[in-house]
Amino acid sequence: MSDLAAAVEDYLAIRRSVGFTLDRAGKLLPDFVAYLDATGAQTVAVAAAAEWAMKPAAATPAWWAQRLAIVRGFARYLHAIDESNEIPPTDLLPSHKRRLAPYLYSDADIAALMSAAGQLVPAWRAACYQTLIGLLATTGLRLGEALGLDRDDVDLPEGWLRVRHGKRGRWREVAVHESTVEALSRYCRVRDQQWPQPVTTAFFVSMRGARLGKATVHDNFRALVEAAGLAGRGARRWPRPHDLRHSFAVRTVLGWYRDGTDVDAQLPTLSTWLGHVEPANTYWYLQASPELLGIAAERLEQILGALP
Repeated sequence: MSDLAAAVEDYLAIRRSVGFTLDRAGKLLPDFVAYLDATGAQTVAVAAAAEWAMKPAAATPAWWAQRLAIVRGFARYLHAIDESNEIPPTDLLPSHKRRLAPYLYSDADIAALMSAAGQLVPAWRAACYQTLIGLLATTGLRLGEALGLDRDDVDLPEGWLRVRHGKRGRWREVAVHESTVEALSRYCRVRDQQWPQPVTTAFFVSMRGARLGKATVHDNFRALVEAAGLAGRGARRWPRPHDLRHSFAVRTVLGWYRDGTDVDAQLPTLSTWLGHVEPANTYWYLQASPELLGIAAERLEQILGALP
């Protein structure tokens, strides 16, 4: 093993120990080091980093920029140990990736999805997907957070979920409504009847009795979207499970506006609920809603109209 390869292992281990998963970096950095080893390089140079980042010639500039950003983090780590390692500047291979507007589900859309899920066979599989969709819609959990729930993380008597697999390893507790508790309880009865001797601690179980996986959910969700007659809007070809999270955030804020709640004061609460560290991430969830933008415009008109 070369010194650079060993440094990659140390770098990944240190960052993962503080909560970063680094799945993509774990795959790309060994490839980058192999590229340097093949050229005889013993340190990181800006030119070599850029050349490697642009190796997939048919890729988009956004992908080149992401590859270089991964190298930049590793180079900063190496530079702190040995200043002969160069750190690629942030304006090298710039790319402005456009975030596509999310699909905002209406109540009718969610009902159609739930109805489509109810047609799945066998019946316990239908109960699983109906419960998962309902949980995402009513709590705003990320899909990975919901699938990462263990049985012990779901406290039905108290009405709490312990989310231990949040983004970057963060965890939080989420309260659930009584109706959600009832739905979760129904699912538990069906699941436990199907799997009386479980082989997994997972709350959501696949057809094989293991933890339900993201790839499986995405494949089945696409079929449910088609069965429900839903179609994407704008550049977004298909509604996604993650869009249920966006929709939850928008519905929450719309409800606050209608109730006369001080929305600005409550947004930090929503950020905490969603597991956002930066409030700016929560604002992004809200800016794609025409209804919210319309309310904001009305409030601005009222303020301007009240000025002398």
